[in-house]
Amino acid sequence: MLAAAAAATTTRNARAAQRLAGLGAAAKRPREGRRLAGAAARAFSSAGFPEHVRIVEVGPRDGLQNEKTIIPTDVKVEFIDRLSRTGLQTVEATSFVSPDYVPQMGDHRQVMERISRQEGVSYPVLTPNMKGFLGALESKAEEVAVFAAASEAFSKKNLNCTIEKSLDRFKPVCEEAQRQGIRVRGYVSCVLGCPYEGYIAPAKVVEVCERLIDLGCYEVSLGDTIGIGTAGSTQVLLTEVLKHVPREKVAVHFHDTYGQALANIFVALQNGISVVDSSVGGLGGCPFAKGATGNVATEDVVYMLHGLGISTGIDLEQLAEVGDYISQYLGRANHARAGRAMLTKGQFAPLVAP
Repeated sequence: MLAAAAAATTTRNARAAQRLAGLGAAAKRPREGRRLAGAAARAFSSAGFPEHVRIVEVGPRDGLQNEKTIIPTDVKVEFIDRLSRTGLQTVEATSFVSPDYVPQMGDHRQVMERISRQEGVSYPVLTPNMKGFLGALESKAEEVAVFAAASEAFSKKNLNCTIEKSLDRFKPVCEEAQRQGIRVRGYVSCVLGCPYEGYIAPAKVVEVCERLIDLGCYEVSLGDTIGIGTAGSTQVLLTEVLKHVPREKVAVHFHDTYGQALANIFVALQNGISVVDSSVGGLGGCPFAKGATGNVATEDVVYMLHGLGISTGIDLEQLAEVGDYISQYLGRANHARAGRAMLTKGQFAPLVAP
């Protein structure tokens, strides 16, 4: 019996070694590695994930707006143009706000005039009021964004007015945008917590979302501004929001302060959400939320999506190079783990299907 058991153990070990050897060989053969990834992705096919996810790249605006040193317009234009060549469908280009409040975005007109607009790529800009909207219109913007908060305290700190007043400001912007045939996207900040108020009730988030939809926003992005959300709190929020707002009008925008952003996005995917905001290299932060780190890195999001068999149309390796470019220019660490790994040509990179 002991001899038989030993023989069985030897056989199992040999089979395990063969499997490991096969995995290592596949890692060196991109096509076979992709088949492995495809097989793994098919295991999730019944989870209700979307087949395609549109990434809204917010690096040029949300990622750079709080940089203390003014970045030359040439660099911003090069950054946007490089992103445009990666397969991204949406690249948020700049913000038409007063330079007194956001000096980094003071060259918004020059940026919009000089970028090389690619067919099939949208370049939305942030417009907080009619003055900003008219400037965007003159710069031939085809999509604009307005932003509100689910927290009264945050709204007063960030927008210098109540939530109600901020929505009143957006009404003429949305009305004129509709007349001009320009799409409007809405942002809602602090959907999972506020640095001043703490807990934010999902019902309050729903209220603001519904108001933005009523104003004419084609889509509302739910922002975890301080990155405090978890998979559990994200599920609670989405359960409530999706009772009132059509799924196709909902996007998610997570910061990665507590390292929970990818888990939260996974939950959003399980709920059928197919639009995700992110920033190449994990750039960004919020001046009104001390301690909050940058947005979730686009490279990490795309790597996860491709590993689940969800298409994005994005060339991940090319995207990683853009993240490296802007991180090096800023002289800071690249926070995209997948981006850094891709640049080192790690042997397991081929295991993820494009």
